[in-house]
Amino acid sequence: MFSPELLKLAEMVLADARARTLKIATAESCTGGLIAAVLTEIPGSSDVLEQGWVTYSNEAKRRELGVPEDTLRIFGAVSEATARAMAHGALSRAPVDATVSVTGIAGPGGGTIERPIGLVHFAAARRSREIIHEEHRFGSLSRHEIRMRSVEVALTLLRQQLD
Repeated sequence: MFSPELLKLAEMVLADARARTLKIATAESCTGGLIAAVLTEIPGSSDVLEQGWVTYSNEAKRRELGVPEDTLRIFGAVSEATARAMAHGALSRAPVDATVSVTGIAGPGGGTIERPIGLVHFAAARRSREIIHEEHRFGSLSRHEIRMRSVEVALTLLRQQLD
């Protein structure tokens, strides 16, 4: 299911967190749990990964992660503000040190001129640090490719917060 490169990246995230005795959590929308899945593909991941959320709907983002209704209404589910709120919400709701969030449009439908298919927002949070955000526009890749690229970006961003 996961490429050798993605598995290696997951191993590095876990090793970085383990070396610093940090716990992590994921908050996912368009990846549907794939970030947590690739991390748990690695034996021994349970000493680092505390939990993950798949909050596909706006209601789930509000209920499970505390994303403010105004954030969703004003900026939309696929936005920097929502990605940041998801990462912050996961950090405030779990006994962890760092989190990563992802929200985007994987297609093949659902895109607009303002929010095209392939638009994905990421955020990584760590206690006592600024939240890191990245926006990626993957373009006309397949749904599978957008989701796998999103997992790679999310893990890379999480590693930056673990340094």
